[in-house]
Amino acid sequence: MTIRVMVADDQAMVRAGFGMIIRAQPDMQLVGEAADGVQAVEMARRLRPDVALMDIRMPRMDGLEVLRLLAGPDVTDPIRVVMATTFDHDEYVHTALRNGACGFLLKDSGPALLVEAVRAAVSGEALISPSITVRLLQNLTAPAPARDTGALSPRELDVVRLVARGRTNAEIAEQLVITVGTVKSHLSSIQTKLAARNRVEIAAWAWERSLVG
Repeated sequence: MTIRVMVADDQAMVRAGFGMIIRAQPDMQLVGEAADGVQAVEMARRLRPDVALMDIRMPRMDGLEVLRLLAGPDVTDPIRVVMATTFDHDEYVHTALRNGACGFLLKDSGPALLVEAVRAAVSGEALISPSITVRLLQNLTAPAPARDTGALSPRELDVVRLVARGRTNAEIAEQLVITVGTVKSHLSSIQTKLAARNRVEIAAWAWERSLVG
């Protein structure tokens, strides 16, 4: 399946950069570029992309309002939207996730994470930049008492701790001296055992149980 992606950003250089990353993927196709919020709404509704990469600060209509119109609680046929921005204010993150965002990335996260976020959105998951995830989870109050972690193998616990520290799959593979494919297999097993929908919930599980120093 080819993933049809739309990019909305008021900076031409950012649109060009995202476009190059998307075109370089064998399973992705760039179907449209919008330079402001109003154009983004019109284009997304007309083209119905599989995923829309959306900036927050745009002329005429900001990205959070665009998100609400395309994927908010009142939208009957929502479009998958991944927010990609320079600004990581907690208020932005919480508002985006409440209004249906399938991911929240910083623009300097790198091509690999951007591609991973697009694929995660298509799979029905939500990916948040590791640095944002760690900061949000560090603010959790009253960690839950440590529970039995016997369902996870020692190597799976190693993976969980690194996910909770915001490491990407490639970084986990390098640190544990295993392949990226093996990391993905471990994550799939971990999600099943913990009934977690995505790596954000895996990270939250680890922080709540004080598994991360």
